[in-house]
Amino acid sequence: MCLARKRGWYAGEVNPTGYREYQEPGLACSWTAALPRGAEPFTQRVVPDGCVDVMWSESGILVAGPDTGPVPATVRPGESTVAVRFGPGTAPPVLGVPADAIRDGRVPLRDLWGGEADRLAEAVAAAPDRRGALVAAVRERMRPADPVVPVVVAGLAGGPAAGPAGGSVRDVADRLGLSERQLRRRSLAAFGYGPKTLQRVLRFQRALRLARAGEPLADAAFAAGYADQAHFAHEVRALAGEPVRNLL
Repeated sequence: MCLARKRGWYAGEVNPTGYREYQEPGLACSWTAALPRGAEPFTQRVVPDGCVDVMWSESGILVAGPDTGPVPATVRPGESTVAVRFGPGTAPPVLGVPADAIRDGRVPLRDLWGGEADRLAEAVAAAPDRRGALVAAVRERMRPADPVVPVVVAGLAGGPAAGPAGGSVRDVADRLGLSERQLRRRSLAAFGYGPKTLQRVLRFQRALRLARAGEPLADAAFAAGYADQAHFAHEVRALAGEPVRNLL
């Protein structure tokens, strides 16, 4: 994967951490990053993608909840990280808390798992394959997500089946046999967002993927469901805190 990504995208300068993603069945991915000793501290901007990351470093294990806006993250010289990333809606059964409890948060895993998190941190530190050890530990705890998750993501994300902008919240609720209030409650627990915010994040990410694949910005904006390129640019500013050119 492109080194300009982490929980969505790195904004701005080239990332010097050697960030690398690895495909993992049932997960969005696992990833590693490290900044050499003697390098300058590196601050990156993390933008919303609906995902949740569990990140091990020498200082412990941290959970990065689903973001609603840009978050600066500083990597210090000599620091190395291994992590797993959960796709939208899939982390709560593993973590044991609803996603809205960790929204916009960076939470020590110990706050969620108690002493088990400390034992896991020690086991990962001692493992010859730290990334593999973390992935294996997460897999042991994996349980099925709320059954509304794939329906909501497919219904709101857009694409050939749902149309460029995706379906409306009411359409998705009707498909699931839920009221809009019930859908909002289930969405907050699964994704950390209500359906409308989730749709904004999914649309934002879809437009960025298309633009990075070479689509003209106006075409990417239309395909993702924006009214026009100006609407896309406004949403990028709102969600990423950067002009779109810094994300491409």
